[in-house]
Amino acid sequence: MPEADRGRTIDGLGRLRASLARELPPKTLDRTMLLATWNIRELDSTKYGMRGDEAYLYLAEVISHLDLVAIQEVREDLEGLDRLVRTLGPMWRSIVTDVTEGRAGNGERMAFVYDSRTVKFGGLAGELVLPPLSDGTVPMQVARTPFMAGFLAGWTRFQLATVHVIYGSDKAEEPRRVAEISEIAAFLRRRTEDSHAWSRNLVLLGDFNIYSRDDVTMTALTDEGWMVPQELQSIPGSNVPKDKHYDQIALRSEPERRRRFETTGRAGVFDPFESVYTDADEARYAPLLGEPYRVTKAGRERDEGERRRYYREWRSHQISDHLPMWLEVKTDYTEDYLAERRAAPG
Repeated sequence: MPEADRGRTIDGLGRLRASLARELPPKTLDRTMLLATWNIRELDSTKYGMRGDEAYLYLAEVISHLDLVAIQEVREDLEGLDRLVRTLGPMWRSIVTDVTEGRAGNGERMAFVYDSRTVKFGGLAGELVLPPLSDGTVPMQVARTPFMAGFLAGWTRFQLATVHVIYGSDKAEEPRRVAEISEIAAFLRRRTEDSHAWSRNLVLLGDFNIYSRDDVTMTALTDEGWMVPQELQSIPGSNVPKDKHYDQIALRSEPERRRRFETTGRAGVFDPFESVYTDADEARYAPLLGEPYRVTKAGRERDEGERRRYYREWRSHQISDHLPMWLEVKTDYTEDYLAERRAAPG
């Protein structure tokens, strides 16, 4: 890394670490787990040039303050994900899907990345295919195949199912999004009611492309009995402007207390752009952006507003156009167990 980039990156890491320390609870390794979902934009693609060392260090710094992260938009070429995990260090592991074929699949994979000191892979993994309906007809399959895996953390045994629901910015796409969310939510709800389930604690998380907490795409999820924890219901949006609720974490929990999936009341979205690749940093990065930053494809000089928009689009390909959403989960039930034993007869 060139000397100028090294100094800038060290400064950025310092600011990012300070912000993470303020906004996220500390990792405990054995009492709680920090669970997150993050759509990391096109990990990785050449659209604005491949991510450099600086970007991977920032991505890894954010993830290192978490324990288990569901990642969407991993590309067919796994070098981006592999590079991220290498940057995180030897205690980190990943589980990744095959590529979803077809135009709607967009050449994407989904992945789970986790700190093996806190979280263990439970041996369960699979991509979800919706079964035939009661009348024998085959339902419309979702655009990007959801991914499920089982994990262990402390006393807690749970399944995660991560999704990337089809995107659409107009009303014409809304019925398809609602249908995808409804079908996934209903199918996985039935899994939590199965007495032979690997675990009845199931977390449904990812990029649902939900625009508002009040619209039909959100009720398609909650109508099937999925609960968005209270601590997540008042946080800002998970897109960079924080005005859309694309990403969600929803739960269905095991009835028995010591097997439950309980949250601690702490949650949020973390904004890396308050620390790195800020608007104030635009001039520092301008030399890296090349001719397209200054001149359009038609050869016209960009004005100040157009340059700012180009920079913001470029930085979203360095970090993402989504913010990581996190939730703290209780994993130590020792005191509950001891209380039960004290109260037990004999």
